[in-house]
Amino acid sequence: YSPRKVNTRRIRQRFLIVCEGEKTEPNYFRSFRVPRDVIDLDIHGLGRNPTTVVEKAKKLKDKDGDYDQTWCVFDIDSCTPDDVNQALKIAKKDKIKVAYSNEAFELWYILHFEFLNTGIPRKDYSQKLTNSLGHNYEKNSDTIYDELIDNQETAIKNAKKLLSQYQPPNPYKDNPSTTVYLLVEELNKFIK
Repeated sequence: YSPRKVNTRRIRQRFLIVCEGEKTEPNYFRSFRVPRDVIDLDIHGLGRNPTTVVEKAKKLKDKDGDYDQTWCVFDIDSCTPDDVNQALKIAKKDKIKVAYSNEAFELWYILHFEFLNTGIPRKDYSQKLTNSLGHNYEKNSDTIYDELIDNQETAIKNAKKLLSQYQPPNPYKDNPSTTVYLLVEELNKFIK
């Protein structure tokens, strides 16, 4: 006799990820190899400033209300301190998690290859990535996740080390810094 199994089906997790970038960040997160029967990724790319990104995430979250985690992904390079602080304030109030990069999302990519603790202009990120990848870096690449996956643990370690240098952290002033690894670690929990 074998007792019948009851309620053994895994519960599907729903993530809402709203990105400042229209293609770079969404392409990266859409490429995660998470089982679609276990996790549902609802990803939006806006091309807007941090406060607008957080407000859009809040609207989508409130409209649907069925997300297990809501994340905003944005850069700090071209916005004001007031915009960054307002975005972080709204996110905290509405239980929205933030994955920011100062100066740009490409810092996360660079950390896959090296520990970078000196701020460099955004325009220099592309050249650094071209050198590290061994071919021209394409900003809106839909294959970058696959190109970086083998070095992801290095990037997480480098991002944590970088962030630990800022006490207390101040996203607007901490250049370079990124918390993208927090979202990556959450998604990785669902990869078999």
